[in-house]
Amino acid sequence: MPQPIVKAISRRQLLQWSGFSGASLLLSSCGLSAGSNQVGQAFEPLNQATQTVLFSQKPVPEYPVSAIEPAKLLINTFDQTPQIDPTKYRLQISGEVNQSLQLSLADLQTLPLTSMVIQHVCVEGWAAIVQWGGIRLQELLRLAQLKPSARYVYFQSADGYYESWDLASATHPQTLMAYQKNGQPLSVDNGAPLRLASPIKLGYKQSKWVTQIVLTQHLMPTKGYWVDQGYEWFAGL
Repeated sequence: MPQPIVKAISRRQLLQWSGFSGASLLLSSCGLSAGSNQVGQAFEPLNQATQTVLFSQKPVPEYPVSAIEPAKLLINTFDQTPQIDPTKYRLQISGEVNQSLQLSLADLQTLPLTSMVIQHVCVEGWAAIVQWGGIRLQELLRLAQLKPSARYVYFQSADGYYESWDLASATHPQTLMAYQKNGQPLSVDNGAPLRLASPIKLGYKQSKWVTQIVLTQHLMPTKGYWVDQGYEWFAGL
């Protein structure tokens, strides 16, 4: 697999070096004990403090377009692929914001386009270098005018999938709401009309078919479809 243009300390390495790794911070995605959720809640303040260090780093190094691996991005679905009329699609942004939004795909496409070639890493053990194009999530949240109380971001998808992120990850400059893949319109199987794409999270955090973004002050008991079944919540790379 091609190597990044520039090597950087991974977020997982930094967590390990900080002394907060293991069960206290990055809970394993397999074989969690019955008490692991309580452990995660107890160490949430440490998670938040460490994230401040994590996201003071420079952006993750990207790849040249020549490194794209179109055949390696596998199609994983939570349920049946939803059928969404792109002309009727609306992205809703609500919660701890001063300006709730409902944006059509056409509205989204009028905003500045950001393109990046990054590695998509799946918890199942495979990876693919992909070019994603879309809007920085931080730009959408800026338009919604976040309240100071906003700390977490929930994503609801058209197929019923749900996921939550910390605000620092959501506002990272390489976290996109993508509507393009490899320079072409995003396919339905890959999450069209709109999906999350970012080099700082494992694949199961990168929701497809996103229809709602909700800002919250507290992390709710339902954190994410796979997270609620024992997968790691932060899931950083």
